[in-house]
Amino acid sequence: MLIALVGATASGKTEIAIEMAQRFGAEIVGADSRQVYRRLDIGSAKPTAAQRSAVPHHLIDVVEPDQHFDCARYRELALAAIDDIHRRGRRVLVVGGTGLYVSVLARGLFAGPPRDAALRARLIAEENEAAGSLHRRLAAVDPVAAARLHARDQVRLVRALEVFEITGRPISEWQAEHARRGGQLAVHVIALDLPRDELYARIDARCREMVHAGLIEEVRALLDSGLDPELPSLRSPGYAEIGAHVRGLCSLGEALTQMSQATRRLAKRQLTWMRGHPPAAYIVPTSDAVAAEIAKLWGGG
Repeated sequence: MLIALVGATASGKTEIAIEMAQRFGAEIVGADSRQVYRRLDIGSAKPTAAQRSAVPHHLIDVVEPDQHFDCARYRELALAAIDDIHRRGRRVLVVGGTGLYVSVLARGLFAGPPRDAALRARLIAEENEAAGSLHRRLAAVDPVAAARLHARDQVRLVRALEVFEITGRPISEWQAEHARRGGQLAVHVIALDLPRDELYARIDARCREMVHAGLIEEVRALLDSGLDPELPSLRSPGYAEIGAHVRGLCSLGEALTQMSQATRRLAKRQLTWMRGHPPAAYIVPTSDAVAAEIAKLWGGG
């Protein structure tokens, strides 16, 4: 049985996960779509060198910020890491805030038809002309998929509509059929649950701490290395807003305010995923509470 410890950003996953891994003899497999990128350290809240030396971490620092990384690649590498950990007699604790990675790891991935560049361009142009149009269109042809996706999740909305237009069948049907064919993993998902006000206060504090820890210098070094600020990796919360400040487009105060707002929106999306994929347990983020839940499956601790 794999255990996944999930939760919104700033909910305390890293510290609790390290303590649990040490207590239960586990290694950590990351499930964070930003921590896979090298050099995105402070802004992704990547575990420190000391934390990574205390407990082995996998699926961190996998690719450069300008390299493509997707769910299929994530699952491939995660499964390889899990096999290696189990062969060495250790347990696996999957940790992160990217719910899609946890879903793909547990349920597998429907590959679907190849991408259609012209169709994608048309769909993106439609969304640019009328924000929300893709989500409304998807709701009409595939309400199951639409209910799972945020109206601003352009990448997945485009893919869902692309699959429908090419195959004539909703992507939700393809995914359900894929799941019935097997190949799924047993994953017990534990979600760290904080009151919304407390979570937002933590987010605001973390954003300030990141700036004090050197996020401006980290972003400046990334841009000075020639990376395009429009890369997906650099459009994520923290990197986009501080990048705008580094490029002289806004003041530090404005960037920090926008960074907090963007991170809160990210947290909302993460919480939305948890509501759509109910965890086995919602736990107050304390060591004793999480350890008690893990001990039900793994014993000891």
